Amino acid sequence: MLAPYACDPARSRGRRQLEPEAPTRTAYQRDRDRVLHSTAFRRLVYKTQVFLNHEGDLFRTRLTHSLEVAQLARSMARTLRLNEDLVEAIALAHDLGHTPFGHAGQDALNECVRSQASAGSTEDEVQGFEHNLQSLRVVDSLEERYPAFDGLNLSFETREGILKHCSSNNARRLEAREPGGVAHRFVAGGSPTLEAQLCNLADEIAYNAHDIDDGVRSGLITLDQLHDEVPLFRRYMGLALSTHPGLKGRRLLFEAIRLMLSAQVYDVIDQTQYRLTAAAPEGVAEVRACGALVGFSEDMRSGSNELKRFLRAALYHHPQVQDTTDRARLVVKDLFHHYLQHPYDLPDDHAGKRSLTRRVADHVAGMTDRFALKDHVRITGHTLFA
Repeated sequence: MLAPYACDPARSRGRRQLEPEAPTRTAYQRDRDRVLHSTAFRRLVYKTQVFLNHEGDLFRTRLTHSLEVAQLARSMARTLRLNEDLVEAIALAHDLGHTPFGHAGQDALNECVRSQASAGSTEDEVQGFEHNLQSLRVVDSLEERYPAFDGLNLSFETREGILKHCSSNNARRLEAREPGGVAHRFVAGGSPTLEAQLCNLADEIAYNAHDIDDGVRSGLITLDQLHDEVPLFRRYMGLALSTHPGLKGRRLLFEAIRLMLSAQVYDVIDQTQYRLTAAAPEGVAEVRACGALVGFSEDMRSGSNELKRFLRAALYHHPQVQDTTDRARLVVKDLFHHYLQHPYDLPDDHAGKRSLTRRVADHVAGMTDRFALKDHVRITGHTLFA
């Protein structure tokens, strides 16, 4: 049932450590299962998407976000005859390396690591901190579940999909360690698999939709704002009202989001099928030689970009969110500097395999929001969040 340009597990580029094949599962099904059983995946339930976990029981976390990305990506993959198992494995793993407190934690940790590099540290620290690269580190080395190897030993195609963004400096370092590997496309040009491209776009579709939902639930943005300032949302809010006159409140919000999500999914499917017909790739190698084949139509891309600009201005930069962000950054920085000055407080895992700065960054990045807050109170005596 797979299209010729889909990833066939029988033709996978394999794992870094050779293993016997599973008798009842394909390579990508095995990857998905390993991600689901990992410690890093369970931690996502207490890692921030936009709102901290203690701010409300119904706000998305990194875990629920990853599940929504997987659902959207699988739906599109099925219609496009791509490999659903690979799509699911990538989607569930794509945020495994995210810090506590979302992008605020990532930015703070990046600053901390780079400050050590500027002080004259080793090549390892010059990388800074990138959450996509950290997700790859989690599955390649930081998980400790198996007796014969570090990490989860995932298939090449899953690992490549996890590394959806990478700075040029980090890509060159990865390419030097793994020639022709998961970072090769960032150095030599080209595209990843269609499954990886699809997960990248499903991520965007998911977080735009659920950030609308969470933003309205929080009271920081309103339906009226969305109607007046976001043409894409206004279109589907109007469609919801034309079908259900008098609809209001959360039912109107949910219906407008549902219609918008469906329209975006169908748009991606139609546009991708159009591009595939034009490019006519005969296999994965031809896909890699093409530009991006999975994408929105021009009209939907424009609407999605307008929505992102609205969310950035009205929600992510809202004074209440910024206040939380500022305090979260302080927590991460305090934790980093504490462990840098007190390395004997670090866990013993992988002792000697990484520089001290990297060990500290890995430890802090692996924390959940609530663990980080408790640890911060322990080491500073200050409570920054009630």
